[in-house]
This record gives sequence, structure tokens and C-alpha cells, in this order.
Amino acid sequence: MTGPAGVRRARVEDLPELIALIGEHAVYEKADPPAEGLAGRLEPLLFGAPEPRLICLVAEVGDGGPVVGYATCSAEVSTWDGAEYLHMDCLFLRDGHRGLGLGEKLMEAVRGEARRLGLGHVQWQTPLWNEGAIRFYGRIGATSKEKRRFFWPAG
Repeated sequence: MTGPAGVRRARVEDLPELIALIGEHAVYEKADPPAEGLAGRLEPLLFGAPEPRLICLVAEVGDGGPVVGYATCSAEVSTWDGAEYLHMDCLFLRDGHRGLGLGEKLMEAVRGEARRLGLGHVQWQTPLWNEGAIRFYGRIGATSKEKRRFFWPAG
């Protein structure tokens, strides 16, 4: 990595690189690749007006350099708290760009989005085998709760 790195809101022109990163993220998490047409499904969620449903932040190398990571988040509701919170759906950095402070920059940007929206906290999950991420989240002061995630088709 050369030059300073930064985090910013994703732009429409970032979509092809974002789709590539999402594919790499799926491989990293040992998941199935995204289905065809992901860009078309994500574009209105990321760039719809007046406020996008899904916020995407990207990490880039240098000013206008390559995008090497991303975080996505959206406001959700906690019944138990009777309040909204920011759910971080994804956080990913390309291999070779981890351990360089970009993860913290992305996390701070996500927390900044929570503040901007007037939300009290951020929630997310990570696979139990992802020990590096778990250590990272602990280092930045996050705490965890043991839960399992379930999927149930609607149709």
C-alpha cells in the first residue's frame, strides 16, 4: 500500500469495484458467490433518493486511488430497546490491506453514520471462525453476544 488511505461514501462509479469486493468477501467467508445482476439490485439501495436504504463506505488508497475495502450499514429497529440502531451488514478489506488501520477508519466512519442518523449504537456479526476479526473488534472496544443467525425462505 502506498500513500495515505481514506474512507468516503461510495459513488455510482465505484459500483463495478464494489461488486468485485463483494465477490472477494464471499470467497473469504466461504460463502456462495453473489447471484448474477447484483449491481442492478444494489444500485437503487445504495444511491436511491432522498436517502439511500443502504449506506456504503469505501476505503481507498491515496486520493482517488483504488478502492480496497468497504462497509455497508442501514438503520434497523430493536424491539427490546424500542429504538433504532445502525446494523453493519458487511466490513471487508482486500488481502494485503488488513492490519494497516483501514479497518478502524471504516469502523469510525460507520460510527459516524450512526451519529449522523441520531442512532445510539452499531450492531453486526462475524463468523465464529473469523478470529482475526473478533480480535480486531475487541481491540476497538466492541462487545459480543452469542447468537446464531437463521435463514428462512419467504416463498
